[in-house]
Parts: sequence; structure tokens; C-alpha cells
Amino acid sequence: MSKKNGIDAFSRRSFLASAAAFGAAAWAGGASAQDALDEIINAPRRGLWDDQFDAKASRSATAVVSNNPIFGIDTFANTQAAIGQYQQIASAGGWPQVNPAGARLEMGVSDPAVQALRQRLMIVGDLPRSAGISNSFDSYVDGAVKRFQARHGLPADGVLGEYSLKALNISADVRLQQLNTNLVRLQSMSGDLGNRYVLVNIPAAYIEAVENGRVATRHTAVVGRISRPTHIINSKIYEVILNPYWTSPRSIVEKDIVPLMRKDPEYLKKNSIRLIDGSGNEVAPETIDWNAEKAPNLTFRQDPGKTNAMASTKINFHNPNNEYMHDTPQQGLFNKLARFESSGCVRVQNVRDLTTWLLRDTPGWSRQQIEATIRAGQNSPIKLAVEVPVYFKYITAWAAKDGVVQFRDDIYQMDGAQELALQTTTGIEQDAGSVLPPQ
Repeated sequence: MSKKNGIDAFSRRSFLASAAAFGAAAWAGGASAQDALDEIINAPRRGLWDDQFDAKASRSATAVVSNNPIFGIDTFANTQAAIGQYQQIASAGGWPQVNPAGARLEMGVSDPAVQALRQRLMIVGDLPRSAGISNSFDSYVDGAVKRFQARHGLPADGVLGEYSLKALNISADVRLQQLNTNLVRLQSMSGDLGNRYVLVNIPAAYIEAVENGRVATRHTAVVGRISRPTHIINSKIYEVILNPYWTSPRSIVEKDIVPLMRKDPEYLKKNSIRLIDGSGNEVAPETIDWNAEKAPNLTFRQDPGKTNAMASTKINFHNPNNEYMHDTPQQGLFNKLARFESSGCVRVQNVRDLTTWLLRDTPGWSRQQIEATIRAGQNSPIKLAVEVPVYFKYITAWAAKDGVVQFRDDIYQMDGAQELALQTTTGIEQDAGSVLPPQ
């Protein structure tokens, strides 16, 4: 056996092929497969779940996120190999459904459904065959579940909640179709993307800053909800604005700000929003009839500061949709499972790390200078010395250089199978107490 991602693992191709055949025979009641099961289950070194503790397996099983970029040189070939593996699995009958009778499947539980869970995890390579088949949810199963969750963009807590069960029970045929669909998308990006570039993978809701074929920084993101999706586009980042002004879109003025002003005439002042007319002059809010049928034909501009909808940073790229990447005062959104809540723009966690990377070749903008400027609160537009390519893409299945097969939810329902849209949000959620709608 060889070490891969900190876990004992067989060669993925040989293991998956043998596991698929093993699983199909076992479900069909094959004598040789049953003998193999009996040998594993009755092995003298096996005991109850609490005797089967392997801290290393539980701790290292989530190591499926690496500095290998999605659009690495090996991704297309590795995804093709994954398709071959999943074809073998599908041809052998797929994998069993995991249907707990009612017990919450997590560490310490003993339940007949754990046998199907073990088989399911063995077939895709998350659980070594040496772990055996039993009713016990031991630390080996815990580590395998965490690895499965991490590969599917789920919180790696080792507990089979609603989304983990749904992901487990998507059939092998559907996963194979998903891989084939995404292979075409990956092929379209197989050319020279540039020595330095940024990838926004919309369904994964994260961002990669890639340099010399490796991920320099990776960022959790919040992207557009299904009713206002983030656009798929190839572009270039040309500007970073520290302490940006935020100009409210007309739709937010009409639907949100005007009703709020009717309730609280001090709303604009409290949120540092100024009214600007067509000549650039400031207009006093008290001179406006907020009960008029139409909203005032003025620019609603929010000053830089902690309450600004873009917080410390705005990152501009060429596009016809008035979309951009930005910081946010609502940092709690990055902890959510379904981060599909914006109106098309993309919020970036730890945006200052990305800003530092983008401005590396722009003279005078070290990390220290960036931080000092933000603290000073001065609006500072900065043109990049060299524009950086940025790719907004929709990739829900891939296998990068490490060979780990990754899946994400089809949030915009572009993959052709309804069950793949596990986490699609139908509305917009905001943090309690937020004063401005998400962008």
C-alpha cells in the first residue's frame, strides 16, 4: 500500500475496480465474496467500535484540499481516469443506498445501515477494505466520512446529516454523467491561462490565485444566488480600490432604501450614505419627499468605512455586468454551507491576502502599505501594473494532480440532473442586523 493524502490507500484505479466487483458480488450473494467478508469480520484483531480507534485516520482523512489548481496540467487526464473508474463502478452495479432507520450515524453508533455505509465508502476509495464490514461507526468510518464530505464541499464533521446522506445516495450513473459533463468544460480551459491568474469556481464558491501551476492562495467566496447568478466570463483584473465608495443600484434604492427611509429618516446618516445629484452636488435627505411614488433620481453613495457594503476592498475586472469582487462587513456569511446569496458580485474571505498577491508587481503597494491605507480610511484606486487574468467558471466535478475526485452541487442546475442541486437556495438570507442587501 502507498501513502496518499496522509491515508493508506490502494492505487485508485486497481482499488476501485476490485471494490466495485467485490461490492456487486457481495450484494448478489456470491460465495467467494461472502467468504472474504466473513474473513474480515471474524478477524481476531477486530473488536467493538471503541477498540477500533485510529486517530491518524480520523485526523488526516480531510486532507483532500491541496495547492493543486483545478485547471492544472494533469486535471483533464485525471478526470478522464476518474471517468474510467466510475464507468467500472456503474457497470458493476453502482453502490448501495445508505438509509438509516432513524439513528443519527456518527462516531460511536452501532446500526445495520453502517454496513451499507462502509460498502459505499470502500467502493469510491474513501475507506480501505481492511476496515471490514460491521455495524460499528468506528474511527475508520469517521475518517472516511470526513474525507467523503471534504471531497464534496461539505463540512467535514463526520456526521451524516441531510446533505451528506443526499450526496452519498446520488447514483454512480449520475456521478458518471456529471464527470463527463465537466470534462467538456475542463477541455475548454486546457490552453495557456497565464503564469498568474485567478479562478472563481462558482459552484464550489471559492477562489484560487494560481502562480506557476500551484495555488498561491485559496479563498472562500459568496457568489450569486440562482435568481441572480454570477456570470461565467473570461476577463482581466485591472484595478484594486482600497476603502471604496459603494453606489447603490437603482433596484436596491427602490426596494430597500426608500422604504427604510420612510420608517427611519436617519437611516442614510446612520449608514454614511450621501445623496449626489447629476452635477456632483450633495443633496440633503430632509429635502426629499420619501413618500413620493417614485424614488428620487439621485446617486446613493456610501462613504468608505466599516459599515460600507464592500468594507475595505473592491476588485474590478472588465465585464459588461457591473460585477466585481469585494470584501464584506458580514464575515459570518463565509461560515455558511450554502454561500449562494449575492446579486452576482463575489465576496472574498481574507481579501487582503488576495489584494497583496494582485498588487505584488505594482510599485509602492506592499502588505504594510495596504494595511496602513485601509486604516487611514482614504479612498485609494490602484491600477495594477500588469492586469491579471481572471476566469469565472462552472466546474462541479474534477480530479486534479492529486487524483482525488471532487464533486460540488449543481447550484445553477446546469448539469442536467435535478438531484445534483442539493443546496440550491431559493431566497436570500442575511445576517441579523445587516443594513444593506448583499451585492
